This record gives sequence, C-alpha cells and structure tokens, in this order.
Amino acid sequence: MTAPLINKSSAAPVQARPRWSGRSRKDFVVFLAMALPNLLLIGTFTYWPLINNIYYSTLDWTLGSSRATVVGLQNYVTFFTSEDASKVLGTTAIFTVLTVGGSMVLGLLVALALNSKVRGTTFARSAVFAPYVLSGVGVGLVWLFIFDPGYGVLAWILRGLGQQSPQWINDPQLSLVMVIIVYVWKNLGYCAVVFLAGLQSLPRDVMEAAALDGANSVRRFFNISLPLLSPTTFFLLITTMLSSLQAFDLIRIMTPLGNGTSTLIYEAYLQAFGAYNRAGYSAAVSVILFAILLVITVLQLRFVERKVHYS
Repeated sequence: MTAPLINKSSAAPVQARPRWSGRSRKDFVVFLAMALPNLLLIGTFTYWPLINNIYYSTLDWTLGSSRATVVGLQNYVTFFTSEDASKVLGTTAIFTVLTVGGSMVLGLLVALALNSKVRGTTFARSAVFAPYVLSGVGVGLVWLFIFDPGYGVLAWILRGLGQQSPQWINDPQLSLVMVIIVYVWKNLGYCAVVFLAGLQSLPRDVMEAAALDGANSVRRFFNISLPLLSPTTFFLLITTMLSSLQAFDLIRIMTPLGNGTSTLIYEAYLQAFGAYNRAGYSAAVSVILFAILLVITVLQLRFVERKVHYS
C-alpha cells in the first residue's frame, strides 16, 4: 500500500510568529521591573563615582577648596616619578602576596583538619570563622594591645622569658609584618570554610578507588583532591586578592601614620585626608589601584582559569 501524495501547493502557509508579541512585551516589562532598580543603584553608587573619580584625578585640587585647576595626566606623572611610588607599589605587592598566600595555604590546612570526623569539629569551625565576621576596627585594637612593645601581652610574655620585645609599631618593616599576621589571622576562617565546602563536595567513589589501588593519603591529596579543588582555589584566589588590595581598616587602626604599611589604598587616604589634602592626587592613586585590580582580574580569568578542572 503506497502512501498518499500530498499536494504542497495546497498546504496552508505557516504564519510567522511576530517578533514583538504581547507576551514578549510583558516579559520585557517584567525584566525592566526587576533589573532596572538594581541597574540604577549600581550606576548611581558605583559607575558614576568611578567616572567622577577619574575626572578628579585630572585636577590640581586641594580638599575643601572651591577652585581646581585642570592638569591632565600630571598627577599620574607625579606619582610614578616620585620616590614614594616604588615604596608604595612594593609594599602593596608584598602585603598582597603574603596575605593571599598565607590565608589560602593555612586555610587549606585548617580545612583538612576540620574535614576529619572527630568530636568538636562544629565548635572548631565556628571558632575559626568567627574572626572573619568581626569588625576590623575591633580586631585591630585587640591585636594592637597584644603587639604593644611596652604594655602588650606579647611583651609581657617575652619579658618573662628574659627577652626584649621588638618595636612592632615603630619599626617600618616590623609594622608591615604585624599587619600581615593580623590580616591573615582574620581572613583565615573564610578560606578554611570555602575549602572545607570544596573538600566535602569531592566524589567519594574516586577517593575510595584510589585508596583501593594503594594510594596513600598524601598521594590522594596531591593527585586527586588538589586538582579537583581547582575551581575553589581559583575562586579564593580572585576574592582574596581583591580583598587584600583593598584592605584598609586594619592598616588604619594599627598604623595610623602608615609607617611602612602604606599600600595604594592607604596612600590614597593619606593624600586626601592626611596632612596633604591633595584630593586630585589621591584620586589619581585610586585610579591606578582600580586599573591594577582590573588587569589582575582579567589576567586571572584569561590565563589562570585555563588550569581549572570543572567537573
């Protein structure tokens, strides 16, 4: 039995659906209702101040003055040709590398310890994460009392051992070390909790198969766990680096004059609100920090993400 022939010429033409139907308009209105308030807030409080700051960086303007002179890129030239530029950039690099590396390495070690099934892990997780949610001002004041070379707890312990306390606050190099130690301690819990979540999401069947094949815990960690943790590591690398480059509260409380701890963001604060009142120059330093943050983020997304193993 043969199939009947269909006359294509007599078939009813298919009507094309209008591209801007009533339902599409309704969906677009809903989208605007949901997204527009957020877009307005982001534009008002993020992009508009950024544009203004870029404009202020082209001015020779003293904070509080009603007059300003347009100087173009002179503020940038002044910064990069000054003697303080290498110190500020070097301090920023040292602070960022040590705080990011210290927080991530120690956080991973703490996460490995907290991942074990023993008593008290719930309390330990809360205790480790607690410093991260505390106020940076409060943490800085407490640790400033600990490091005080005259009346601090650390000085009292060292005197009991017959040792003299280092001048943590007055020595520029020790001041930077002091701030790095406190910053790593404060942000250690954040890295530990994120790494712990990554460890608990690893496939157990893969780990059990490796154990059956004779791989010890060290080989399982470096050959299986660490590569599978690459998305978590990549996420923490970006977030902790951006956070370290913008660290301000601890530096402000523990070293008000920026004695050896003047990072880019703190240098911008000192130039605008310190003894100089150079608002235009401070804005230029802020734009340089923004450019560095942007470049680092793009490079990480462009090159580092290639080594991330998503499963």
